Amino acid sequence: MSVLFVTGTGTDVGKTVVTAAVAAAAGGSVAVLKAAQTGVADGEAGDADTVARLARVTARDLARFPEPLAPATAARRAGAPPVRPKAVADAAAALAEEHDLVLVEGAGGLLVRFDDEGGTLADAAAQLSAPVLVVAHPGLGALNAAALTAEALRARGLRCAGLVLGSWPVRPDLAMRCNVTDLPEVTGAPLLGALPEGAGRADPAAFRDIARAGLAPELGGTFDADEFARGR
Repeated sequence: MSVLFVTGTGTDVGKTVVTAAVAAAAGGSVAVLKAAQTGVADGEAGDADTVARLARVTARDLARFPEPLAPATAARRAGAPPVRPKAVADAAAALAEEHDLVLVEGAGGLLVRFDDEGGTLADAAAQLSAPVLVVAHPGLGALNAAALTAEALRARGLRCAGLVLGSWPVRPDLAMRCNVTDLPEVTGAPLLGALPEGAGRADPAAFRDIARAGLAPELGGTFDADEFARGR
């Protein structure tokens, strides 16, 4: 079974585009599961649709709630059953029986609540002993958020597969350039990629090339963290 969970240091850091990039760069058959989609009504395009469009892979939501809130809150306000970590793990395991790689994208950060009992994406990953890829924004404040996420993973016995910068600008500022070197140091996890700002607007063919250039060999690409850091 090959299952990789994808979380972020917060919301709007580029998780969906990174998930699509990993899917696009991977060899073999890939399936993507969005554990909980919030802020999108039935019939509207969500993160899974974005991944399916960019990477040309199977992608679906496990649950969907219309208000843009944490999954537990959104489910409660919608009068709908919450997403349980076991349901996420079971769905991922079922997909893994038919695919070479399953990517599970979370909602918000690692410890965002899925249910009122405090279940999180970390609990789902723990049930499968699956590694977790952390998507970070590159700017000021990234070090603290990434370090806290890595610490939470270690506290739960989970392996951080690495870090990917979800949106690298054409003109990075000083904090961003310094963070390229500092993020692996404060988290103890390798930098496995940096996707250019606006990558999600590319067509699928161009996006595949962007994904391979922006992800390290561990994720199916050619990205070299040392070379990237020297070029900053």
